[in-house]
Amino acid sequence: MCVYGLHARLSRGTLPTSPLGQALQGEVFLLQSSKLYLDDVNSIPLMMEVAQEEDGMSWLDEEDSEVDIVQTRHDTSRSCNFESGKWVYDQSYPLYDSNCPYLSTAVTCQKNGRPDSDYEKWRWQPHGCSIPRFDALKFLGKMRRKRIMLVGDSIMRNQWESLVCLVQGVIPTGHKKVNYNGPSMAFHALDFETSIEFTWAPLLVELKKGAGNKRILHLDLIEENARYWRNVDVLVFDSAHWWTHSDQWSSWDYYMEKQTVFQSMNRMVAYQKGLTTWARWIDLNLDPRKTRVIFRSMSPRHNRENGWKCYNQRQPLAFSSHQHVPEPLVVLKEVLRKMSFPVYLQDITAMSALRRDGHPSVYRRAIRQQARQQASGLSSDCSHWCLPGVPDIWNEMLSALL
Repeated sequence: MCVYGLHARLSRGTLPTSPLGQALQGEVFLLQSSKLYLDDVNSIPLMMEVAQEEDGMSWLDEEDSEVDIVQTRHDTSRSCNFESGKWVYDQSYPLYDSNCPYLSTAVTCQKNGRPDSDYEKWRWQPHGCSIPRFDALKFLGKMRRKRIMLVGDSIMRNQWESLVCLVQGVIPTGHKKVNYNGPSMAFHALDFETSIEFTWAPLLVELKKGAGNKRILHLDLIEENARYWRNVDVLVFDSAHWWTHSDQWSSWDYYMEKQTVFQSMNRMVAYQKGLTTWARWIDLNLDPRKTRVIFRSMSPRHNRENGWKCYNQRQPLAFSSHQHVPEPLVVLKEVLRKMSFPVYLQDITAMSALRRDGHPSVYRRAIRQQARQQASGLSSDCSHWCLPGVPDIWNEMLSALL
């Protein structure tokens, strides 16, 4: 099986002449501050974003035709579009079970009482090709004496736990360990001298407390987070959900750029500025001969106003009625297009949008039989993913990329 990759074509371009494009040229809107502040990764549980699921997510009314997502491999005479495909039921899945010791309680849906398990048995089948089944020993062989780091929010933590569980079963007890260091955690496969790491940076740029205990999002500062990204062989980023939270759940009170403080700014303008700071750091500080950089697109939520509730969903959707590109993905593609560093875009948004059945819903904590009958009164997580589950397929794609 050949190795496939998703590569964002790095061509110059201008923003679409759409409401988003106009906003990115500087239109500013009023934002209200909120009273929620989370600044310590140790105080942030995996399910911290559950209360934010009711946020609306805007979708563009036009297709984004300005960015070509191309598939590359060693044999360039053929190509494979990983984004286009369907979910196929496969009894040979999952590749591990919910007894993996590295899973957070909030994603072990079987242990928490979810009565069905078919959501664990779907794999993604691209049209005209296949994603290689995850092979833990082959992955560790490719990553021997290397560091791979996943950087982002709690959904990236979700993916990190998936990757660790996919790998750890082939490593004997006593030959693996997990270390914690501030906002980072690392799984070590000792015999391979390989580390699989996660670093908390949901906004990528810096969020700090200022005068009066106000939370300030510094759109042009990143080194406090980026210092953890140096000397890593493979970096996988995500950043979108925290930028799209409603005013009620916003994690900052003000924006700052250079020495100017802004109380209000269009969120996609701010996102573009933050991503541009990240892109500039990558361009200036990393060597593509030594480091591979992948940016995973945003994971969809299924609690949008015009979407579906994920509770009691048992099957993937056959197709999505939302054919439009979410605004954060448009912004991300534009920033990647302007970079000199070759960043790979792993676009999982559309394929994951079909998996309304894959979320913990009310099973983010142990639910007894009696409580299931009154589930409508429980909070439901339609943002994160049960494990085993959808992030395992993201990691099969990631392994193929590498």
